[in-house]
Amino acid sequence: MTSRLRDLIERAVKGESPAQKALYDEFVGKVHRLAVRMVGGSDAADVTQQTFVKMFRGLGSFQGSASFSTWLYRIAVNECLQHRRRERRPTQALPAELLDKSNGSLRSLEAADLVQQALSKLDEKLRAIFLLREVEGLSYEQIAEVLGIPTGTVGSQLNRARAELRGYLQRQMGE
Repeated sequence: MTSRLRDLIERAVKGESPAQKALYDEFVGKVHRLAVRMVGGSDAADVTQQTFVKMFRGLGSFQGSASFSTWLYRIAVNECLQHRRRERRPTQALPAELLDKSNGSLRSLEAADLVQQALSKLDEKLRAIFLLREVEGLSYEQIAEVLGIPTGTVGSQLNRARAELRGYLQRQMGE
């Protein structure tokens, strides 16, 4: 952790508004992007807000044994999963422009829609693992820390997610 981030955290714990705003500004984009992909665009702002409320409430208990972003992703993923359980509705389609950023080969709206459908069919935890790895670029170790599972499980679940996505896409494309 950088000394700047450590300083921001210490000042935010003390209730300094500029430090809290700086922490929020630095991480809100990543948290919101993850929320959009996990719960859909219409609910992402609410989940993002709730994530930061929980983050600020628990900031004093952050011990630094994990990276700050990993700790924050864990809060965000838990909020997304809780939101989905409360709402009990399918994930909305993801904006095509978000998918284009994660995979430069997805250019057509049809392909983007197909990928969106495939992602929405994945189990929530498989979707979280896939998005944390393939879109957010977290390592297996970081994902294991975020989700509280063994590193080996991350690898096997990621393979399962990829296989399910590939199978769904192949069935839809008639291959």
